[in-house]
Amino acid sequence: MASTITAATLTVTTTESITLNGSNMGATNVLSVASVNEINQRIVSLDASNVRSLFEFGTTIGSGTFIRANVKYLRVTNKDNANAVSLNLESASSNCWVTLTAGASFILSSPASAIEADDDTTIAAPTLQNVTKISAYSANAIDLDCYVALT
Repeated sequence: MASTITAATLTVTTTESITLNGSNMGATNVLSVASVNEINQRIVSLDASNVRSLFEFGTTIGSGTFIRANVKYLRVTNKDNANAVSLNLESASSNCWVTLTAGASFILSSPASAIEADDDTTIAAPTLQNVTKISAYSANAIDLDCYVALT
């Protein structure tokens, strides 16, 4: 059976809007992602005080697992109005925690984008590794909006 899905371009617009002392200090930036033919969006209800897997990346599709090479855009938005969430980006041998305050979003252009995290040395030039998993933790029960665009 041939697919009836026609690929399209995802347009992501980020706008900061602020006027300081009568001067517009805002900005708008646009990211276009061509040939998107699959979207995965879900609300994840994160329970309190447990690390929960949101995404995994590899070479085969599975439950919550995406083919790394096909992922072109990923966003996690903290839908809570008061509490923060911490995201853990893992590679084969390192991980990096980032915190999203209430209402904030984390965007990754592609999990093929790589990370390096090292807590005991100064990194002059990174030795990057692919992100293999993204997990979340909060001391409070919160909701996350998770969005992935794939080709």
